[in-house]
Order: sequence, then structure tokens, then C-alpha cells
Amino acid sequence: MSATARPVFFISDGTGITAETIGHSVLTQFSGVEFVTQRIPFVDTEDKARLAAERIRRVGEQRACKPIIVNTIMDPSLSRLLAESGALILDVFEPFIEPLQTELGVQRQPRVGQAHGLVNMAEYEARISATNYAMSHDDGVDLDYNDADVILVGVSRSGKTPTCLYLALHFGIRAANYPLTDDDLGCAELPKKLKPHRRKLFGLTIDPVRLQQVRQARRPNSRYATLDQCRFEVSAAETLFRQEAIPMLNSTHTSIEEIASKMMSALGIEREMF
Repeated sequence: MSATARPVFFISDGTGITAETIGHSVLTQFSGVEFVTQRIPFVDTEDKARLAAERIRRVGEQRACKPIIVNTIMDPSLSRLLAESGALILDVFEPFIEPLQTELGVQRQPRVGQAHGLVNMAEYEARISATNYAMSHDDGVDLDYNDADVILVGVSRSGKTPTCLYLALHFGIRAANYPLTDDDLGCAELPKKLKPHRRKLFGLTIDPVRLQQVRQARRPNSRYATLDQCRFEVSAAETLFRQEAIPMLNSTHTSIEEIASKMMSALGIEREMF
């Protein structure tokens, strides 16, 4: 990481996942700037806020630049303590508070961790059930797809597993994935196990060079990781998708969130995010 990279901190009184997700989405809009990011979760007391502020201030001094904070802390008093760091603070919720207070005629009642206490047990159980389904149907482990909402198809390491888990955790979608092997790709037709579920299929492809890098890290110097093998598999998979009219998406420069959104749109799946 370059010494000139701008430090960015995702800070929350909870897990910090919301701050990190929104923050990364915003940072990607500035492709000419290099960032180094870090999440600081569970900043839910004044002592923790002061420690975080001091830590961020030191980083700013070391790098000789103003840090950036993406903040989802609900308590304004804790946010004020963070401001002592001298960082640029981007409060994720602040732009919405005043308009909502005016519209609803109700003043906010900030409580630490309040946003994480709203648990709908039915939705929670749906997420857990869908996650268990994704894990048991990962990489062709279980080929019974009758209960699947979607089946992601693609070569090994094209992004199927993390997308399935994201769909399960955030939407309660039962997502299975099927890895295309050399035998599948050599047949030039849809594998028999997938034919009855054609309407559930969505293809993932990837740039062969990127695929080679990922596979090389997993199985160094293997045939599986050679660029020629990666090129063959990707080309054969894309040919199969086009031949069988399976909607597909290149995952090389696409976030999991975007893959999930485009897949749901392509297959006509409508679910609320939990």
C-alpha cells in the first residue's frame, strides 16, 4: 500500500458492516485516488470514542494527511468526540434525520446499537435456512435443486459461493451453485442435472487472467491454474451460456452486491433486503 494512500475509517456502534458497505460504494467513485481502509466496530462508549479519535489522529499525523471517517454511530455525543480526531467525518444517517423529523413530527431518540436490535425472527430464520441451503448445495455437493430459487453456474473460482451466501444472508434466497468441470465443458450441452431447472440458471464468467491469479494463489503451479486452462474453461463456459440462452454476468470487476442485484433482476426475483 502506498504511503500516500488516504486513510479511511468505517466506524460504528455496531458491527460497522453498514458503514463499510456504503463507504466502499462511495470510494469506488474516485478511481484516481488510493485509499487504505479499516473498520472500527462497537464504538459505543465515550472511552471507546476517545480512543478511536486518538488512533485516527495519530494515523493522520503519520501520513501527513486528513483521515476520512464514514460514521454510522447513532449517538451525536460520540460522534462529536470522533471529530476531535481532525478527520473529515461523513455521517451516513445525518442527511436523513432532519427531513424525517420534519415529516414525521417526531424527534429522533438516538440509542447506541438501536439499529441492530430490530430482529424479525421469521426473517432471521429464513436467512439461516437459506444459508444452510447454500452451504449444503455448494460446488455441486447436493444436486437436488427442486427447492432452489436460483442456481449459479460457472467455472471454479468465478464467484459463485460468496454470491450464494450473500443472497442467503441478505435476501433469504435459496441459492445453489454448480461448478462446470472439463467433462461438462467438453459435452457442449447443458449438464443433465441442470436441464430440468433451466429457468433458475444464471451464469457467472470472469476474465481468464484474473481467474489464473486467483487459482494460482489457491493451487500454485497446477494445471488448474495455468492461463491456457483458464482461457479454455472461460471460453467454453461462455459459449455454453450463449448456446443455451442462459443470462450471464462477468464478475471480474463487479461487487457481490451488484452481481446479486443484476441476477435477481434478470431472473425476475423480487425480495426485500433483510
